[in-house]
This record gives sequence, structure tokens and C-alpha cells, in this order.
Amino acid sequence: MTRLVIDIGSWITKIYMLGCGVVLSEATCVAVESGKDDGAASIKAFGDEARLLSGRAAQNTRIINPVCEGEIVHASLMTKLLGYFLDKIEVTPRKARTTEVMFVVPCSATPETRSVYASVARACGIGRTYFTRTPYAAVMGHDVTITRTTPVFCVDVGYGKTDIAAFSLDGIISGFTLNLGGGNIDVHIVDLLGENFSFKIGALSAERLKNTVGSLLEDDNKITVVDGRDSESGAPSSISVNSSQLEEVIKLYVDKIVEYTRAVLSQLPAEVSSAVVHDGIYLSGGLVGMDGFAKYFSERLGIKANMCEEPSLASVIGGCRILSDSGLCAKLVTVD
Repeated sequence: MTRLVIDIGSWITKIYMLGCGVVLSEATCVAVESGKDDGAASIKAFGDEARLLSGRAAQNTRIINPVCEGEIVHASLMTKLLGYFLDKIEVTPRKARTTEVMFVVPCSATPETRSVYASVARACGIGRTYFTRTPYAAVMGHDVTITRTTPVFCVDVGYGKTDIAAFSLDGIISGFTLNLGGGNIDVHIVDLLGENFSFKIGALSAERLKNTVGSLLEDDNKITVVDGRDSESGAPSSISVNSSQLEEVIKLYVDKIVEYTRAVLSQLPAEVSSAVVHDGIYLSGGLVGMDGFAKYFSERLGIKANMCEEPSLASVIGGCRILSDSGLCAKLVTVD
């Protein structure tokens, strides 16, 4: 029997196959021909290939993200995209019938949200579907022992959303999903270069800038060159961008996450707060891997911030640990 942990993010979908490790990390993206329905004939590309067409495709091509802020907003496209991913990892339609999938869903996922995920899985022929919440999986990605009497606090910063929660084996104590993540920074970087330098770049270039020179380290001065277009002349051009030029934009959104984290912390019972102060906050998600993120987050809150080795993969690695442990499954997994 094949067992998979799948985290469908707004930007990247990650799949962990028990016994094999992470077998896929690819863009949650579909390129569709405009003017047609969502049928197979209208799809031009999936995944990374589709993402590379962003800003470069013909006028009749739309680049669609079927997931927004943890919600599947284009179920038919997501079904085709998931089928494409399953095919890439050699889970054939016949093999899918005996495949178990555990989806990692946002902290605030409703039964309706899970129902859409389950219907997509059924349409792909998946035999059985489970669910676990992002904070559960992300903290397990730190290889932390969780019991009923040892509450933990997690902040998972994704591309389109951030999950903030305190929980134990008894469930969520306090927490919610914030519709804010690394994607907001990308959009602001595009605006920043347009306003300050009359320079136009696309979403992919903005993400590369964030990942290359984005930093929360004091006096960091990494620098790179980005290609784009001069907004006034329309001519292709290039400019140099350094860490200090992006610092204000990055801090704007990280400070918002800090603010909401502080609000959740303030609602915790005294004994839970004591445990959090002692053990610290567990950070995960792609953005927290940015240089200086953990140190900045810790200093702003006055609480230790714990990082795992691969924060962007913490949810699927932790999900594997949950799915492999019957005791954890009984407490942290919802069966469809």
C-alpha cells in the first residue's frame, strides 16, 4: 500500500511518500488557454512548467493557482493538477485505489474545506483520505514530543497564509489562520520597484529577489541584479537591488505576523503561556528560512524561536511522522 502526505500550498505543493521521503515539490499552478472551459483540451501546462510561463505566455494563456490561502478555489483544475503530480510520482490510477493520502490543511479549515479536498482526491481515484492541521504537522517536523500536558506553539508562514496556534494532544488551545504570507511581500516588491525606480518586474522576479537578497539581519548588504522593463521608456533594462532596499517591505509584513502572534499568546491560559516561554515558538514554512527571520521574530516577541533543518518541508516531514504513529493518528488526524 502507498501512503502519501500532501501539502497543497498556494505556491508549492509538496508530497512525502512513506518509505521514500519527499518525492515532489512543485508549483501549484496551471496554464490554461483563455476563452475555453477548464477541460483537458484547454490546459497548456502544469506545475513548474506552467509557473515558468507566468509573464511570458501568449495573450490567450492564463496562469491559474487553483489554491488560494489554503482553500481550493478551482476544484476541477486542482483535480487535474493532482492527477498530474500523482502520475509524476508513479501513482497510477490503478495504484491510486490502494493509496492512502493525508492532506495537511490550514488550522482554521472547515468541514466544507476538507470536503473539497476529499472530492478532489476521490476524483483522482484515491482510496482513502485523512486530514491533519498544519500546526500539528509542522511541529512534528521539528521532531518534538507532544503529550496532553505539554502544549506547544507553532507559527507556520506560507506563501498565501500563516497558521498560528497553541495546541497539545487534546487539540487546538488557541489559534487561527491569517491570510498573509510571503506572497504579500512579492506583490509589494513589484510595487516598490515601480514606484521608486520606475522599473517593472513580474511575480517570479519578485520572488527571486525576496529569496536571494531578502534579509532581516541588521546591516545585511547582499546584492543582485534583476532584469525587467523601464516603465517610462518601455525598454528592457536591469537594475541592482540590495537587502537594505527590501528591508522595510519585509519588516512590514513580518511585523504584522508578530502582532497577530502576540495576540494569540495573550489569550493563552497561564500554564500554557509558561510552557511556551520555557520551550519557545516553533517556526516553519518557506519564509522563516530567510536570513535573520528567527532572530528578528524572537527579539520582537521576547521568546525563543526554534528552527528546524528544513522549514519549508516541515509540514510533510511532520505529517509522515504522524501518519506512521497510530497513537498520534488517533489524536491529530481526521478521517474523511
